[in-house]
Amino acid sequence: MLRRTFLSVTAASFIAAPAFAGDTMSKDIVTIASESDQFTTLVAAVSAAGLVDTLKGEGPFTVFAPTDDAFAALPEGTLDELLKPENKDQLTAILTYHVVPGKVMSGDLSDGMTAATVEGSEVTIGTEGGVTVDGASVVSADIEASNGVIHVIDQVILPGADM
Repeated sequence: MLRRTFLSVTAASFIAAPAFAGDTMSKDIVTIASESDQFTTLVAAVSAAGLVDTLKGEGPFTVFAPTDDAFAALPEGTLDELLKPENKDQLTAILTYHVVPGKVMSGDLSDGMTAATVEGSEVTIGTEGGVTVDGASVVSADIEASNGVIHVIDQVILPGADM
């Protein structure tokens, strides 16, 4: 089972590799996300929440990074509301729920494990039939940065949501 999960994550990483061509280890998490065309919404949200300097910091951080398609799948108007200055605290809570302190590589994951997020809640990892984080599928794993690692996910995960 663990071998199958590793193979699934490895295959997903190779499929997504062209989006992250080049030496990512010399770049921080924000720079890598900014240089990819699949994270424009995430980068805008991180900026609106005032988290750019934090995520460019020393870390290490593990970021479960939702794609633009993941943000587009939110109910209509949700993202626009979250990006308003008066909703900065809520946006910050959602974004920091996608960040785990430390560098957690896919090989460190096991089914049912939990990880404390910067937001303060825990995410639950699944490895049956592919790797998931609170139900969001990891579509590309182990994108190493100078200050941590990015795992690309296909949904925006929300603190307190029942998975």
